Amino acid sequence: MTTVKLLVDGKHLLGEGVLWCERSGRLLWTDILASRLWCHTPSNGETQSWAMPEMLATFALTLDDDRLLLGLASQLAWFHFSTGEVTPIVAVEARLATTRINDGRCDRQGRFVFGTKSDAVDRTPNCSFYRLNADLTLERLPLSPVVISNSICFSPDGATMYYCDTISNTIRCCDYEALDTAQPVVAFANDRLFADLHDQPGSPDGSTIDSEGGLWNAQWGGYRVVRFTPDGRMDRIIALPVSQPSCVAFGNADLSTLFVTTAREDLSEQALASEPQAGGVFSIRLDDVHGLPEGRFRGK
Repeated sequence: MTTVKLLVDGKHLLGEGVLWCERSGRLLWTDILASRLWCHTPSNGETQSWAMPEMLATFALTLDDDRLLLGLASQLAWFHFSTGEVTPIVAVEARLATTRINDGRCDRQGRFVFGTKSDAVDRTPNCSFYRLNADLTLERLPLSPVVISNSICFSPDGATMYYCDTISNTIRCCDYEALDTAQPVVAFANDRLFADLHDQPGSPDGSTIDSEGGLWNAQWGGYRVVRFTPDGRMDRIIALPVSQPSCVAFGNADLSTLFVTTAREDLSEQALASEPQAGGVFSIRLDDVHGLPEGRFRGK
């Protein structure tokens, strides 16, 4: 039986963006609505946090262990652990007043791929996916507009990109850029349905890929995390004691622990009474599954 444990009872409004740093042995995540970056070191039980200048939705490890690449609400920026300094890189969708950066992850080549989210009442699909290249140039990716970007991750060989618009209740994928240049693919071609969740509880949120190419997805509103095989079949469901899991990451020394962030956002007092651990960070030991080291942004 799979055991789900509460690792950090953070009571976060919107815990998200969880990543494991294998160099430091630290788990990192954000509480978006509290504009705060969090860190937990399992080896000594220490938990730390840092205030951000605006909502922090996503981030990436870099080649410098003292520095993160931040996806703040309106911009990409550097964060230095040693000084707490935040240094802007580039604004994102400055002309759109109702959008903000949301989900993101480094591809296998070390570039940061991310998307935006609309906070407009009419839920018009006016958000996009972007890539920050190693030379710090920003490009908009040729994918269809969305309302809430999520589930961004990449197959082990880099040849497939997964992503979703959460409100569509589907996960999509497309050809990307294989690490093996002897097997070239046309980037962003063959955009297709990967998984249809219309008949399932919850909606697709953050995802990660294991070493076998399985996609693990946190299902917002569904009380669960689900694994899909590379061909899109659902083959494992792990129930959680909270309704709003938001993101997943593999970590610990052998990358066989799945960490899950969750949220308390919009839950009533009655709902919170029934799920008091909502907003916590959970750990799930999976001895038969291993993750992959998290990609690092290779820009300077």
